[in-house]
Amino acid sequence: MTIFLDLLKYHSSFKIGSIILLITIVFALLSFISPYEPDDKRVVKRNKPPSVEYILGTNSNGQDIFWMMTYAIRNSLIIALIAVFIGRGIGVIVGLMSGYIGGTFDRISSTIVDSLMVIPRLPLLILICAILRGEISIFTIGFLLGILDWAPPSKRYRSQILSLREREFTFTGVYSGMSSFKIVMKEHLPFLIPFLLADCVSGILFAISFEVTLAILGLGDLGAQTLGTMIYWANYYQALLSNRVWIVTAPIIASILIVIGLYLVSISTSSYLDPRSRLERITYKD
Repeated sequence: MTIFLDLLKYHSSFKIGSIILLITIVFALLSFISPYEPDDKRVVKRNKPPSVEYILGTNSNGQDIFWMMTYAIRNSLIIALIAVFIGRGIGVIVGLMSGYIGGTFDRISSTIVDSLMVIPRLPLLILICAILRGEISIFTIGFLLGILDWAPPSKRYRSQILSLREREFTFTGVYSGMSSFKIVMKEHLPFLIPFLLADCVSGILFAISFEVTLAILGLGDLGAQTLGTMIYWANYYQALLSNRVWIVTAPIIASILIVIGLYLVSISTSSYLDPRSRLERITYKD
């Protein structure tokens, strides 16, 4: 809570990003009270521009874009959360154990991590999704994104543990008979939580960006409402050529705003955790 209040106090970018993300969450929650199911068609007038009755207009399938957007944002966030849970979960475990245990385990895990980091993730993801085309779901996409995004954070966590294992409290834990697992989980993990929270924001940004990219290429779960699939179907029904720009601009603007919000929160949190910025805050308070 203290970190959150400090970020609000010292970082205007965090305030802006938080407001954008709060609006995003509200949009996602509105999907639970939507008068329409995500697959309902021909429930409103077709191809109506934004108005008081239809805030974001309607599309050629007779769907209200505003309520479609609520489902799209919710599903995109679900994909991102699945990816972050898997990717950061694996990254934390590997990074903690690799940094503390060292030796053969560290060499093997570091080799695997370095090998994964040099592989371009987007082309590999496109290849996998092309092979699985027709069998992709939002949960599958989230799982794939998580599996492909655990290596970079694990390397960052490892570097933190390498410094923590030389601290006095680590030696105290060893001399008191604590197991390696308890030392890592009880003594080291709390130090990583602030960095982990900042890293989760970056992971959500990565997942949403990749989901939109895959969907636009027709490789996502086209039967589910996401920000990417909304853009895909808008192009499929030639929204721009038929001068119904509101159909495609709504999900594009939403995607851009979410990315900006996540980026602002990410950079402000990283700046807050930087030791140099901490020193500046202490000097400012004095």
